[in-house]
Formats: sequence, structure tokens, C-alpha cells
Amino acid sequence: MITASGRNIELKVSALHPCYGEGALINQVFVNLISNAIKLTAKVAHPVITIGCTSNGVNTYFVRDNGVGFDERYAEKLFGVFQRLHRSDEYEGTGVGLAIVHRIVTRHGGRVWAEGKPNEGATFYFTLPTAKPDEVTAVAGEEKA
Repeated sequence: MITASGRNIELKVSALHPCYGEGALINQVFVNLISNAIKLTAKVAHPVITIGCTSNGVNTYFVRDNGVGFDERYAEKLFGVFQRLHRSDEYEGTGVGLAIVHRIVTRHGGRVWAEGKPNEGATFYFTLPTAKPDEVTAVAGEEKA
């Protein structure tokens, strides 16, 4: 259980697989996603945030909440700068947090996406390499240029 903004939030964290990337930037990805989850569970009686990782050939990390959610028809708009799916008087923020997440993850060779349903919460997923880009190339059998 964590306390944020005077609320008790159930936090579930499972083991995270190692990845390759700049630590401060990967940390920022998690900070932005967890901050959004805290913010968007503000109106939930028993907020739950889950942080985890799955591996099926590639490590996929996720942050899940049971907050306000979103209509998946607008999922691509989530990662644009200054794009918001909720009014600014309902939830604070500048509309750049998810754009920063997208930029960091794609610059590390990963991908980011989200799933959600209105009033049922959202899950934000992202992948990151498990080895240095040079090692990935060597594993694939390609020569470095």
C-alpha cells in the first residue's frame, strides 16, 4: 500500500526482467506511467496499480490501473504532445507525459501502446531491448557496419 495525495493506493509489483537502456530515462518512463495511474484513479474508492513484466520472446513491461480508463478508439492520441482524452479541470497535467514515454521507449528501440475501457482502467505496455543494440545485431547474425 502506498499513500499518495492523501489516498491509500494498493500497489502490486511483480519481478521485472532486466533490459538495456539509459537508467535515468527508463526511470522516467515508469515515473510518468505511475504518476498517470495515481492521477487517473483519484475517483476510485479502492485504487489498484499493478506493475509487471511478461516475456514471450521479448520483455513487455506494463503499468495497469483501475481508474477512469479511456475509449480505445482514441488510443493513438494518447502519445501525442499536448493530447488529452480528459478535460484539464478533471485531471491535472500538461499532456506531455505520455509523449515523453513514447519518445524514450522508441529511442531505445522499443514500442509502447495502451489498452483501456472507460471507467474500467487502463494498461500501458512497452518493450525494451534485453541487450545492447550491437549485441542484438550479433545475435541476429548480422555484421556491424
